[in-house]
Amino acid sequence: MQRMPFDRQNHPQQRGVALFVVIVFVMLSMLLALWASRTSLFNELLVGNDADYQRAFEAAQALLQDAELDIRRENADGSACITAPPPNNAKCRDLIGAAPKIPVVSAEARQLLDDLDLKPTKCDRGLCTKRVGRQDFWNYTSTTIPAPSGLQPGEVKLEDMTQTNIGARYGEFTGATLGSTSTPANPILTDTGANNRGGWYWIEILPYDESSKTKGLIVNPAAAIADNLLNLNLVPNVVYRITALAYGRKPGTMAVLQQTYARQLHKGDHPE
Repeated sequence: MQRMPFDRQNHPQQRGVALFVVIVFVMLSMLLALWASRTSLFNELLVGNDADYQRAFEAAQALLQDAELDIRRENADGSACITAPPPNNAKCRDLIGAAPKIPVVSAEARQLLDDLDLKPTKCDRGLCTKRVGRQDFWNYTSTTIPAPSGLQPGEVKLEDMTQTNIGARYGEFTGATLGSTSTPANPILTDTGANNRGGWYWIEILPYDESSKTKGLIVNPAAAIADNLLNLNLVPNVVYRITALAYGRKPGTMAVLQQTYARQLHKGDHPE
């Protein structure tokens, strides 16, 4: 059998093209894996931050409810703080000599506002006069850069408000608890190890002029102005603005809620 001569021109030698293609595909696979891992990590961070904020939000809601009980002078179970003691009644404002009391009549409200006005922060154990200047005091801290301009007398930093005997903690005046120390229902509210941990609330006492209908509540926007307002007709003639602030478990997480609350204590229930 005659062997055919090998033609090098028609059969060129391999020069590593297949290896180069394999390396390219491996690098692309590595880039895809890296992109997938970074996307997964980013999504995990987003979910973690959102979960932390939701916990802080729920803690702020609980603080609002606790402040309402404080205003109504009630324990966490709804019983009146001024009744004969169960043990948790020792937490109520009416039974703590140094704590300012929620006003029942207008004269008490005027005296309390005068006393609070002498305080550097205008607050005492969670009760405050109406804030002056910027109302979002939680955005003004010692690390705020640049510092707010045109500050008015009485505007204070967040660190000045989150102090013992300035703000109020959850359950401080209602005896409310959240499970045991080892297994709390919301760990944020039980975290009182530092002033910038856990949660605080403040109750601003806002007097209104009940002699003027312009201070009433709108009940029928379509009606004439003279018939458009409903007087609050409450004793004392104040409403309350509650600010609840809860820090998250992660640095930088904070939830702030506010509501205006009118105590359901009508004229005739208590004499002036």
